[in-house]
Amino acid sequence: MSDGTPADLFFDAAINLLQRVREEEAGTIATAGTLLADTIAAGGRLFAFGAGHSSLAAQDVVYRAGGLALMNLLAVPGVVGVDVTPATLGSALERVDGLASAVLDTSPVRAGDALLIISLSGRNALPVEMAMSARTRGVKVIGVTSVAYASETTSRHASGTFLKDHCDVVLDSKIAVGDAELTLDTIPAPFAPASTVVTAALMQAVMATAAATLADRGIEPPLLRSGNVDGGHEWNGRVMREYGDRIFYRH
Repeated sequence: MSDGTPADLFFDAAINLLQRVREEEAGTIATAGTLLADTIAAGGRLFAFGAGHSSLAAQDVVYRAGGLALMNLLAVPGVVGVDVTPATLGSALERVDGLASAVLDTSPVRAGDALLIISLSGRNALPVEMAMSARTRGVKVIGVTSVAYASETTSRHASGTFLKDHCDVVLDSKIAVGDAELTLDTIPAPFAPASTVVTAALMQAVMATAAATLADRGIEPPLLRSGNVDGGHEWNGRVMREYGDRIFYRH
């Protein structure tokens, strides 16, 4: 690790990654945002899924001030976040064949909807199977992943494929395999992961694109406002009444 405090070096690494994503993924961000706008305009619903820490970026766009009200979390019990005990259970469940199909069978996801699947490695059975199964149901899939894993690791799905192989749009977070940006001679392992920062920014860039695309077409984007600003609750109530049949986190 070169000169600078660890905090400075982490910020530098995160900023560099964000700049790369901004420049190199501009086209796919625009495509993904347009796909979401098309889905909303056609009466479809939006869903986001992530396992473990990848769920953080998914949760960040659900019931979010300034976000699209139609974004719903596709939850898999024991997999979303690290709130299960032991936390390692979530990692184990990501490798279980058949789980994704069972989740989709019992979810409200249907043909004409759009599903964002976030998986840093994209190699585990759950995200791969979820993308494959969703597409067979007529669902558009946007994958948010680090493409580097596909060339530097092996798939844990029976097909030998990765999440990126089963998506309508792939957003590459550019995160290096291992998800740790810093090294120090006195520390035996690399540290300071940046995937959450970058993936969350990617997701919000797509949401912003979708909202602006709808507005360009003369459609008011179904956005939520903060409940902590005057009039926020009234605004959100109107949006939820208007789009209640496509919002599942309020039932």
